[in-house]
Amino acid sequence: MRLLGWIGILVILAGIDIVAVGGIPYTKSRNEVEVGPIVVRSQERGMIPAYVGVIAIVIGAGLVIVGRKKSA
Repeated sequence: MRLLGWIGILVILAGIDIVAVGGIPYTKSRNEVEVGPIVVRSQERGMIPAYVGVIAIVIGAGLVIVGRKKSA
């Protein structure tokens, strides 16, 4: 199996993890205002939805299929 196939397997595993957990939460943090020693930060919380995991599984399967084809 070529490198593309192994990458496909990793993408499939990540997709299964996202679907099994029901989505993955994330937090983005950034500096809004910085005046001297005073820093105001904001945090934005979000969620990677489960359908992204399904898409990752399909893409990973495609990579595995392409990675298994023998070169002519």
